[in-house]
Amino acid sequence: MITLRKSSERGFDDHGWGQSHFSFSFADYYDPAHMGVGTLRALMEDTIEPAGGFGTHPHRDMEIVTVVLAGELTHRDSMGNTGVLRAGDVQRMSAGTGVLHSEYNHAASTPVRMLQIWLLPRSRGIAPGYAQKHFADADRRGRLLPLVGEADGALSIHSDVTLYATRLEEGDAPLAHRIATGRRVYLHLIEGELEVNGVRLQGGDALTIESEDEVVLEGGRAAHALLFDLGAHP
Repeated sequence: MITLRKSSERGFDDHGWGQSHFSFSFADYYDPAHMGVGTLRALMEDTIEPAGGFGTHPHRDMEIVTVVLAGELTHRDSMGNTGVLRAGDVQRMSAGTGVLHSEYNHAASTPVRMLQIWLLPRSRGIAPGYAQKHFADADRRGRLLPLVGEADGALSIHSDVTLYATRLEEGDAPLAHRIATGRRVYLHLIEGELEVNGVRLQGGDALTIESEDEVVLEGGRAAHALLFDLGAHP
């Protein structure tokens, strides 16, 4: 079964200093038909204008992945981590028993564009943790590059998920990903155009794929996509 969610159907909020598009129910946006897929609980596409950002706030018992697409994001947390994340950087924060953090754009003129992803942990009450890594665009071209999960080179995470990124252009060979029994795939197209299992997607569109043997990505035009291989709700 393949379910399409168009970009225009997502939730939206304008914070004044930035904007958020919500793929699933989050904060003041609530849609009972879109509460998550498997271990994927939330996916937000955020734009933070210069001098804007999320002030210090708490999290608990959630695995939070941030994928920076453009600009420079300053992160600070109660574990003592501080630094700037740039395009291509991926951050994994395990909230566990509790963590405070903030995210700001201190640039003079360049917005930050990022994806923030919430994933349900395998177990509650773990120790908070942090990791980040840079993944070059060139390494995403024409392949499914693991960003987070148990695959070699990926950031580890306390959740039943493997998150891949890919970039596909016209003329690139199709990519196929096998779906194991009992698992499902969520495909989010960040930008460009892409055909997935015969469905043509535009930037911001997404597919939930269940009870299928594989997912095939082809016909990319400046396509940048994330593929989530997800376990069931823990």
